[in-house]
Amino acid sequence: MQELTPTQVVSYLDRYIVGQDDAKRAVAVALRNRIRRQRLDPDMARDVMPKNIILAGPTGVGKTEIARRLADLVRAPMVKVEATKYTEVGYFGRDVETIVRDLVEASVSLVRSEELQRVKERSVEAAEERLLDLLAEAPDEFTIDDDEREEIARRRAEAAAKLAAGELEDERITVTLTDRSGGGSEVFSQMGVEQMGMDLQGFMDRVAPPRPVTRRMTVAQARLALQQSEADGLIDNDGIVREAIERAEQGGIVFLDELDKVIGAGTTHGPDVSRGGVQRDLLPLVEGCTVSTRYGPVRTEHVLFIAAGAFHDSKPEDLIPELQGRFPLRVNLHALDSAQFLRILSEPKNALTRQYTALLAQDGVDLTFAASGLEEIAALAQRLNNDQGDIGARRLHMVLERLLEPISFAAPEQAGKVEIDAGYVLQRVGEISA
Repeated sequence: MQELTPTQVVSYLDRYIVGQDDAKRAVAVALRNRIRRQRLDPDMARDVMPKNIILAGPTGVGKTEIARRLADLVRAPMVKVEATKYTEVGYFGRDVETIVRDLVEASVSLVRSEELQRVKERSVEAAEERLLDLLAEAPDEFTIDDDEREEIARRRAEAAAKLAAGELEDERITVTLTDRSGGGSEVFSQMGVEQMGMDLQGFMDRVAPPRPVTRRMTVAQARLALQQSEADGLIDNDGIVREAIERAEQGGIVFLDELDKVIGAGTTHGPDVSRGGVQRDLLPLVEGCTVSTRYGPVRTEHVLFIAAGAFHDSKPEDLIPELQGRFPLRVNLHALDSAQFLRILSEPKNALTRQYTALLAQDGVDLTFAASGLEEIAALAQRLNNDQGDIGARRLHMVLERLLEPISFAAPEQAGKVEIDAGYVLQRVGEISA
């Protein structure tokens, strides 16, 4: 991440998203500024705030995809939330501070995954040793004499040979594992104590400490269970939490979708009161505050907020002035036309045409798209958007699903080569448009 330049970020986004160059450049610069900030003197870095962004544009033009791919690229903790799920404190709905708690959970999950990958080789080796002990029925090392030790070594060698040959996978053995579920946390969770910053797992560990449980399972199942158990013992959970909080505070990304939906009409009663309240409640998070989480307090002043909305019936300037000021970057994303639909069908690494070709190949269907077919699909998507409401590139999902439905249904009984050309598309246009 430290070496990523804005040009590299835009190049990566170009692999998945067609057009919207202004938005790509804006997020690339915002990301690079975070890297620059981390290299500053700590006193200076403390005062450098993230340049939050508002992406304004119709649905299906790439707003969410830009944020999602950005998070994948930098391996940063990120949460995507919809502003409409939150209500002002005192109204029925979610408290906006749960955004930060969700971000920390995402960060913990990310760091834990990295740590488990780091100790994977050691956990596999340790699990294999424990598995051999079980298969050889090895007692405690301090309770055996030399003759018994030799016999156990012989049984271990024999078990190792059979394991390597895959002869023992279905054999059932008894395994003792540590149960860390701390039963009953679900009840407390329903009471909302997590939202008060209470560490449920730590609380339950004190009330009901982890206990050994004995289970019968196959060797194949035992291997996986033992690997997980060994990995849990090799990682530093306290260190994971510290690193996760640091990443959430310094590199976390919150993608706040449907921000335009919490712009009220200025009334003093009804749902608009709560909408305006959501903006006021969001303001401390974006400005910087401390939120209590189950892992400890988390500061938000350096979390990057990327907001998005269609803004059909409103505009960013209709937000309360204080919130506007915390989103200094505004980028307009443009509606898509048939020429861009054609590029979306063929250029991105994860293009829908590639996805369908790969899926149907699993049933022996050799699916290909002729250039004329792609042009007709793009033109059809554009016409449907004009006639039935513009949903952007999401229209391509609907068109391709309806277009390929007969082929998908007939496979694998009718495997073979299928070409989607202009004639095939035109033949199906009536049913698709209905």
